[in-house]
Amino acid sequence: MTRVEAEHRFGVPLRDGFDYITDLGRWPEYWPGLVRVEPGSQWREPGDQTRIVIRLLRHEVPLELTLRRVEPYRVVEYTSVQADLPPVHHERHWTEAGDGFDYRLVVEYEPRRGLRGPYERVLLRWAIARALRQTIANLEEKLSGHPVA
Repeated sequence: MTRVEAEHRFGVPLRDGFDYITDLGRWPEYWPGLVRVEPGSQWREPGDQTRIVIRLLRHEVPLELTLRRVEPYRVVEYTSVQADLPPVHHERHWTEAGDGFDYRLVVEYEPRRGLRGPYERVLLRWAIARALRQTIANLEEKLSGHPVA
């Protein structure tokens, strides 16, 4: 299993950060490479599905996300399925930290065997790590010193 993690402390109240990050309508503001959220997407309760298109390694890639677990203001888990890539498990964790919150992003996937394996172990891992770093940078820009409501 390949696991990629990133963590950052934000200086806004946990509830404001959680509500902003989990608001499907806000995703285009901070999600790196997000081309669009497809109409009819839902993102509130386990079982909800969202279809998005992202730019990954210079290609537009449609993803289908399925929300698996939601503990408001603590944890969100979902899976993503996309053509030509292995299924991916995502976790987002929020922890109160003084006047702000710590935000931890986790992505896990199993590289496939064969010719795709080295690509998925190296390039895909690099692309995911880069996307997580950019997500944090984008969120820092959006959340720092600006009202999120």
